[in-house]
Amino acid sequence: MTAKILMVTGDAAESLEVLYPYQRLREEGYDVHIAAPTRKTLRFVIHDFEGGFDTYTEKPGYTWPADLAFSEVDPGQYAALVVPGGRAPEYLRNDGELRKVVEAFFDADKPVAQICHGPLLTAATDSLSGRRVTCYPALELDMQTAGATFEDAEVVVDGTLVSSRAWPDQSAWMREFLTVLRATAPAT
Repeated sequence: MTAKILMVTGDAAESLEVLYPYQRLREEGYDVHIAAPTRKTLRFVIHDFEGGFDTYTEKPGYTWPADLAFSEVDPGQYAALVVPGGRAPEYLRNDGELRKVVEAFFDADKPVAQICHGPLLTAATDSLSGRRVTCYPALELDMQTAGATFEDAEVVVDGTLVSSRAWPDQSAWMREFLTVLRATAPAT
């Protein structure tokens, strides 16, 4: 039986932070399902850095269908959770159904991969208190408020939680996440 991975995201997620782990995990033999507020075609964005801007810029990105709605997710059917960044976590953290799903993964100590602004969602479930994390550096104060210790590194592994700063760090992020995942939930 193929192990299933749940990815939770929505509109305005960073294209690379959704599609890279989606394809990488499938390449390893995992069955990846994307959950969103509703079953629909999601509209992702591309963040980049341009001279003269104090922060990143945002452009329209790829579209991708959601496999299921948050209300349809049974966390017990999944071996791990992936939380991409972009702007999506900013509004997804307000979804009570999704917070229950995220809490179930942390309560069961299942592997969780989060990147960029993804920790805004996991922080909203009070799942980061006492943990070491990294994320987009502008969220350092948010992580401290959530009770986490922020480290400015390409990847931080704290037990079954694997976090990364942003899409330029994805190779290290997925390499470490796959190490944790293979130890707890082999693909087949």
